[in-house]
Formats: sequence, structure tokens, C-alpha cells
Amino acid sequence: MKVLVVDDDVVSRMVLMHLIDSCGVHDIVEAEDGAAAWEQLEGGLRPSLCFCDLRMPRLSGMELLQKIRSDSALDAMPLVLVSSANDQDTVRDAVQAGAAGYIVKPFQPEQVRQHIDACFDVSALPAEAPRDTLQRLGIDGERLLAYLTGFQGQIGAASEQVDALLARGEPAQARQQLERLHLGCRTLGLHGAEAGMSALLQSAVLDGGQMQTALAALARSVAQQARLLQQQDRDD
Repeated sequence: MKVLVVDDDVVSRMVLMHLIDSCGVHDIVEAEDGAAAWEQLEGGLRPSLCFCDLRMPRLSGMELLQKIRSDSALDAMPLVLVSSANDQDTVRDAVQAGAAGYIVKPFQPEQVRQHIDACFDVSALPAEAPRDTLQRLGIDGERLLAYLTGFQGQIGAASEQVDALLARGEPAQARQQLERLHLGCRTLGLHGAEAGMSALLQSAVLDGGQMQTALAALARSVAQQARLLQQQDRDD
């Protein structure tokens, strides 16, 4: 497993790399800013996970994220944004832009490990092949693509709704929203995302950061499944 760390602050970069190494991941690549990271990615670097600072010269973390999400060869790569800003609007913007999560400085070891473990979990449980999903559900590719597109929209709406429910002190209603998404994962054969949602629902107390990480992973899984379906249609 290769991890890319992007931060213009050399001390922050060293600290984060040390925490990643302590999690048992020793193949770590560093970049001094977003532009340097993009040069490496364009040159063929394919990390399993990227931790990237939000505010940097030349190319910010958000700008790098947008480039990655618009590149078909890179857009499945999880990218976790790192920043000293922890306001809800910034976090929500990051997740809606396609970030796999958001870590607030100073770094906490358990936050770093959570994202690394999530990356391993998704890799260990790939999604069902679209062809098998079509056969199991008895539908055609057009209908499955419509399901995936609709589910993607439901995930985006849930990201805001669950945050609001937790803020109002309504965890039971928030959990109901997540349970519906979990059922959607199972129905669509998204095994890795289903495992992530199961782990989240087993928590006695819903954590906003963990929830957003799980929803971001789910959104990536749905997008990847839609691409695989479209590729299957082209090949057929």
C-alpha cells in the first residue's frame, strides 16, 4: 500500500508521515505542495491513499482534489484533506467535492489509522461485478445506472441531513437515514461500502467525522460501480 502525503509545511508533513509509518504503512511518498503532487500523479504515481493539506501555494488541496476527480485514471483514489480549519461549512464542502475525509490539525493517531484501515477494508471487499448485479436483480444496464445515479444523490442529501439531525440532538433519526443507505449498499452489491456502513451503525454513539468518512467512501464506491457498468456496456 502506497500513501501520498502533500503539505507545504515540512514539519506537518514529517509528523503525518511518522504517524502513517506507525500504522504499519512504510511505502510513503511526499510532495511539497499540490502542484508537485499533481506532477507525480501525471507521471504515473498511483497511491492507494492521499493525505493533502487544504491551503497551499501554487495548487491548493481543493484544487488538487478537483483535478483528481476529473481524471478517469485517478478519480477512484481516496483523498483526505488536512487543515487547521474545522468549521462545518469547510468540512461539508470538502466531502461534497469528493474528499474521502477531513482531518483537523494537530493530527491524532486514531484519525490517521481510521482512514488507512478504511482503505484496507474497501480493498478487501470489492463490489459485486455489475453483470452479476444485473442478473441478481433481473434488470437491464439502463435501470441499474438509474439506480446508481439516484443512490448517489441520496448519499449527498444524507450527508447534510444527518449532520443536521445530530446537531439537533436526534441521533435515532440520523441512524435511520444511515440504515437506509446501508440497505441500498446491500441491494446494489457494494460490499466494501456495506461493511463500512455496518461498522458505523455498530457504534454506540454516531461520530460526525466517521460518518462523513463512511459516506464519502460510499459515494466513491457508487461512482466506481457506475463507471464499471458503463465500461461493461461499451465492451459488450
